[in-house]
Amino acid sequence: MILLLLTYLLLLLVVFLFQRKMIYFPDTYSIAEQQQLADQANLKLWPSAENYLGLISQRPGATGKGTVIVFHGNAGSATDRTYYPDALERLGYRVILAEYPGYAARSGAPSEQALISDGIQTAKQALDDFGGPIFLWGESLGGGVASGIVQSGQVPVKGIVLVTPFSRMADVAQHHYWFFLAKWLIRDKFDNIKNLQDYAGNTAIVLAEQDEIIPNKYSLKLFESLRHRKQLWAFKAAGHNTLPLNQERPWWREVMQFVSGQNGVSP
Repeated sequence: MILLLLTYLLLLLVVFLFQRKMIYFPDTYSIAEQQQLADQANLKLWPSAENYLGLISQRPGATGKGTVIVFHGNAGSATDRTYYPDALERLGYRVILAEYPGYAARSGAPSEQALISDGIQTAKQALDDFGGPIFLWGESLGGGVASGIVQSGQVPVKGIVLVTPFSRMADVAQHHYWFFLAKWLIRDKFDNIKNLQDYAGNTAIVLAEQDEIIPNKYSLKLFESLRHRKQLWAFKAAGHNTLPLNQERPWWREVMQFVSGQNGVSP
């Protein structure tokens, strides 16, 4: 029994020290490879190729409604999320696909502090380059980045969209890794409930009712905690990675009308 206990405690120590390997799954490229992938998707590195923070369309159309900054989930890279500019640029928004430290061709290592600090820098740069209004769009883990930017109060954010979000990272970690006591060991908190408690803008939440990664109860726990104006879009047959993302789907327009106040109620 003592040997088993010592083995378990050693395993907990390993999990604690290397837990970020279980959270972040970046695709990584050289800067030349990233540039090539961006060109193939009709994107360019922004604000410059030498020190880029994200990707933006090479030939954006009308962008008078503002800038949407997209913070993607924990796997892959921003280059995988071209469905966002495909859907949102046609609605009149500029779209920046933010990239995280340690992902794609960006240096650094991902952590809650690194991602949120970098996100604040990205949002400030977008405001300097293009003016407002600024909207934040957080996908899964990216919702934690968006909420951290909001909580900082350093950038005026008119509205936010959270796709398959969670209440707190600890809730999801404990659900999947209860046998590792994940709720108590996790270092990157991403507490969306706490970070959004004082937000005054509009928040749209999009969830997949068959989500196998972030169970609906954690998305709904966040939704129910919000005290500002909010609205929920739920897709019954969708899983975490199978949301209906075709640019023709009406929910894109509905969501942006809600968070921007175009439906007659200003955020």
